[in-house]
Amino acid sequence: MDRVEAPAKVQVSAKLQTPRLSVRDQTLDTLRRRIISLQLPPGEALSENELAQELGVSRTPVRESLILLREEGLVQVFPQIGSFVSLVDLSRVSEAQFVREAIECASLADISVDAQGIAGLRKILAAQSEADAHGDMDEFFRLDEDFHRELLRLAGHESAWAAVNSAKAHLDRARRMSLIDARPVSTLIEQHTAVVDALEANNLTDADKSLRSHLRAVFEDVKRIQAATPELFSDGTAKPTRRSIARLG
Repeated sequence: MDRVEAPAKVQVSAKLQTPRLSVRDQTLDTLRRRIISLQLPPGEALSENELAQELGVSRTPVRESLILLREEGLVQVFPQIGSFVSLVDLSRVSEAQFVREAIECASLADISVDAQGIAGLRKILAAQSEADAHGDMDEFFRLDEDFHRELLRLAGHESAWAAVNSAKAHLDRARRMSLIDARPVSTLIEQHTAVVDALEANNLTDADKSLRSHLRAVFEDVKRIQAATPELFSDGTAKPTRRSIARLG
């Protein structure tokens, strides 16, 4: 995980002009994104005081956000020790992948892709290749989300993305790890391309097979990452030590 660089300091207070989000919601969104993106890595110690200072808010929205993140399983609280970013729980990764595969692959039965739809998908693939060429993993991850959401939209099930998104926070951490340490990004682009090629040929059987294989590849990636960095994964027994305080800058 040495290649995960610390982000620039981000002040939530600079975003308070957004009327639709409360300070708590902005704080929650910021912390959640940083946990999923590994900017706050598994096992990192969390301090309400430090985080409040970094984000430019009071301790209350930070405390409330940590409670909600604990309910999601992204934060763990150990009495007399402190709060920590949860280690990666493989059972949660598996559950999230099951939900995602079930929804995305089932939607292919309803997909109808014309030349414009194929062009839109290939435009995303081209942007992914550009992001890979520039080593921009954040942009690639965003485009990966766009690709899968677009498949649901073309099938008339874009609203199902909310269900996929809410289930996959733990899966997304594993996917981020795979982008950094396990699988060349070009392989993922090839897998996406195989899905689009099958759709363009109106071969839904091959599209389904390619999509399932692509979604399940994360398991092999996680095995390799776990073997190299077992300290990032939960075995259900170990308690952390408060070795550092998480900072966003």
